[in-house]
Amino acid sequence: MTARIVVLASGSGTLMQALIDAQSDLTIAYRIVGMLSDRVDAPAIERAARADIPTVVVDPGEHPDRGEWNARLADAIANFSPDWIVCAGFMRILGDPVLSRFPGRIVNSHPALLPSFAGAHGVRDALAYGVRVTGCTIHLVDAGVDTGPILAQEAVTVQPHDDEAHVHEQIKIVERRLLVDIVSDLCRHGCTVTGRKVTIP
Repeated sequence: MTARIVVLASGSGTLMQALIDAQSDLTIAYRIVGMLSDRVDAPAIERAARADIPTVVVDPGEHPDRGEWNARLADAIANFSPDWIVCAGFMRILGDPVLSRFPGRIVNSHPALLPSFAGAHGVRDALAYGVRVTGCTIHLVDAGVDTGPILAQEAVTVQPHDDEAHVHEQIKIVERRLLVDIVSDLCRHGCTVTGRKVTIP
């Protein structure tokens, strides 16, 4: 059975595009049924439109507080009846209205090797620290900031003269492939979480 995926994106949508492109592979076990953004001007919306994926914008500025915004976001996600939700460059922290409605079914991609360099500036922070190796992490989402159980990680070497833009692009190359692989595996097999350890059968 093909799983139903909803993608959350705030920016350019390149991670979502990787998920879209992979759908043409008959071995891929998911179909993107909807895309949600917190920004009406997010380029990711145009990518979704080109792929005939329905889109919804839930703008935080149109809601009185974070709790109300999360509740409306949860409703919008639920309207697509998803099996999995994928945060692909979504720059908002998900609150209890979303997390409690879709427990253990939300996946995020982060451009650093967690638990190091969590937060919105993972690449910049890693380079400022002087790391020689960074990478990306695919993880389940919990109530913290990039603190959920880790599904997969892959390293990227940092050369002495690399700048942030170059390193971020190298990470994205790995990140796109890894996200597609993990999301497809989750859709096909599910996962078991024991403490902080995740097993995909």
